[in-house]
Amino acid sequence: MDKKIYLITGSAGFIGFHLSRKILSKGFKVIGIDNLNNYYDVQLKKKRNHILKKNKNYIFKKIDIKNYKNLETLFKKYKIYKVIHLAAQAGVRYSLKNPKSYIDNNINGFFNILEISKNYRVKKFVYASTSSIYGLQKKFPLKENFNTDNPIQLYAATKKSNELMATSYSYLYKMDTVGLRFFTVYGPWGRPDMALFKFTKNIIKGKPIEVFNKGKHERDFTYVDDIVDGIIKIVFSKKNKFGSQIFNIGNGKKIKLLKYIQLIEKNLKKRARKKFLPLQKGDVFKTHSDTRLIKKHYNYNPRTSVNDGVKKFIEWYISNNK
Repeated sequence: MDKKIYLITGSAGFIGFHLSRKILSKGFKVIGIDNLNNYYDVQLKKKRNHILKKNKNYIFKKIDIKNYKNLETLFKKYKIYKVIHLAAQAGVRYSLKNPKSYIDNNINGFFNILEISKNYRVKKFVYASTSSIYGLQKKFPLKENFNTDNPIQLYAATKKSNELMATSYSYLYKMDTVGLRFFTVYGPWGRPDMALFKFTKNIIKGKPIEVFNKGKHERDFTYVDDIVDGIIKIVFSKKNKFGSQIFNIGNGKKIKLLKYIQLIEKNLKKRARKKFLPLQKGDVFKTHSDTRLIKKHYNYNPRTSVNDGVKKFIEWYISNNK
């Protein structure tokens, strides 16, 4: 079996956990790094990590990407083949409360992992961007060549910076970089600060759910397994080329937030108590991905309907919260 080493940053995070599991299931070696911070429930991160540690091909290192020296120690010890960089300070609303964390993690931390990947000549550098980068677009579905110079919150601005940094490194140092603009990822083992998790938890407990913009939002909800399948196709593709690529990775379909809530109610067989609130600062009205480019280059094909995805999440949530 090929013993090339894949480094996944943010391996105890939501997408990082699922991606690590998938790569490990193929028999490959994964080094996962995570700082296990308390942005949300640390126990959830530890539970994910505990599952990964059961695989003998998984090596975990508690490393903060802000610490270049610790990253260098890791790269000196292990010959890293490809990097999938998912560690970041996530969350649109949190960026209004704690902006410095976004600069520290998403700018300085991103630079550290990009720079060390360049210095140790990794074969491919895949990183997470976001659909938030599109700001207040009027035209849909959203295409990669749309203008992204007007982010409406700092989170999106840091991700735009990541794309520009990766593009410059691709040009200067002949690096193969791929940025992925994720569209509202959801599924089992998800983040507790995300809508599906919060709504499910509160509906079960009979507590009201906060519905911003009176539920008129439209989102391109994308099931985590589809996201992981897309990343896998890129990471294991034989199409290694020097240069910068950026792709949307979403479900390619939009759904109104109120309809999404109805699906949760249907699966829980319980009505939600809704507390309607105005649009929050920094929120975009609508996301809807055009995924033709990633389909063309990597045969990306999301298979999970929102109905099936919500059902799978609720089954997981109930079985893990007895």
